[in-house]
Amino acid sequence: MLRSNKVWNCSVYYARQVYFKAGKIIKRAEICAEMTRSKNKHFGAMYVSSAQQTCNNVAEALKSFQELTKLWKRGEVQDKPSLPKYRKNGLFTVTYPKRWLKLTEVGIRIPLGNQVKSWFGIDAICLPMPSNLKWENIKEIRILPRNRCFYAEFVYPVEDAKSQLDASKVLGIDHGIDNWLTCVSNVGTSFIIDGKHLKSLNQWYNKRVATLKENQSQGFWSKQLAAITEKRNRQMRDAVNKAARLVINHCLENSIGQIIFGWNQGQKDRANMGRKANQKFVQIPTAKLKERISQLCQQHGIDFVETEEANTSAASFIDGDSLPKHGEKPSFWKSSGKRVKRGLFRTANNWYINADANGAANIISKVAATLGLDLSGVGRGELTTPLRVRLWTLKNPPTFCLNERSEI
Repeated sequence: MLRSNKVWNCSVYYARQVYFKAGKIIKRAEICAEMTRSKNKHFGAMYVSSAQQTCNNVAEALKSFQELTKLWKRGEVQDKPSLPKYRKNGLFTVTYPKRWLKLTEVGIRIPLGNQVKSWFGIDAICLPMPSNLKWENIKEIRILPRNRCFYAEFVYPVEDAKSQLDASKVLGIDHGIDNWLTCVSNVGTSFIIDGKHLKSLNQWYNKRVATLKENQSQGFWSKQLAAITEKRNRQMRDAVNKAARLVINHCLENSIGQIIFGWNQGQKDRANMGRKANQKFVQIPTAKLKERISQLCQQHGIDFVETEEANTSAASFIDGDSLPKHGEKPSFWKSSGKRVKRGLFRTANNWYINADANGAANIISKVAATLGLDLSGVGRGELTTPLRVRLWTLKNPPTFCLNERSEI
């Protein structure tokens, strides 16, 4: 992995020099040819297919840079893209295509190459075969370092599970902190995925890191810091997967064919809510959750729509307030209702509804005319008492019914 990191830096150096001098984006074969021609010692120390895969990663990064530059010139991307950069001293991912692997009685044999054998007398290592995978489905294995641990990623195809869904049925999602996701549908259901425990985990982690780094030099790191960081990252990944699966299962159970996710691009980059509030907001992995929901939507045939959420918290859905886009709100615009306190919204008729549920319903309203959606199924009942789901105490999957408003 140390050699893989060196090969990345050497490949990036060669690619950048070619781009600066000739204005050309080189391809994978040219990078590999240069590493071989120059007899790069790091390239030669690796198993040849793994070294080529590292070069391939550089080529893919260059291709992404090229495509993003085109979008940036057309004004479709806000920030100017940059060329692939050098990595600091450390370890980097090593990839093995399946054709160089072999399944044996003791596990999957991963070759290390002749150079490693001459240095350490070891020509291969073995990994146990996962019981939930089939050998014929595996395409490649990646070994990656993370917080002083090594992980093996098995790459295999996943078949799309298309379901019979109704595109006229829609689920609107408003994200936050205490209420991580607030979901409202036009089929008479609503629920909140609780985020307080997630916030608590982040708070403990930040306090522990601050204690361990107290009176230490800049860039201090230790085994204990690596251990608690890896534990926190696993907890975040677990929360993302559970929450995304809960949303998708709800759509499948109710034949919902569209998800509308409220999201303002770059909102975390420009967050200015104070030091403590920024820390809570920025460290919650909502962007990863959004991407995970989008991936599962593609797999199950659910349309995923992302829309900006300007004024969705201030406007009253019950009263049919207009929803101007960000930067286009007229000076005379005024909400019919009012957010009386955190979590509670009062309509013009003095009805009290959940503020985040009101925001989720308004997110659907943002695109209702464009997508031809019928919102008559969004009623006062589901906006008043949405079902609350706590991920870490969830024993049985919740059943979402119009008249069910218990707490899990």
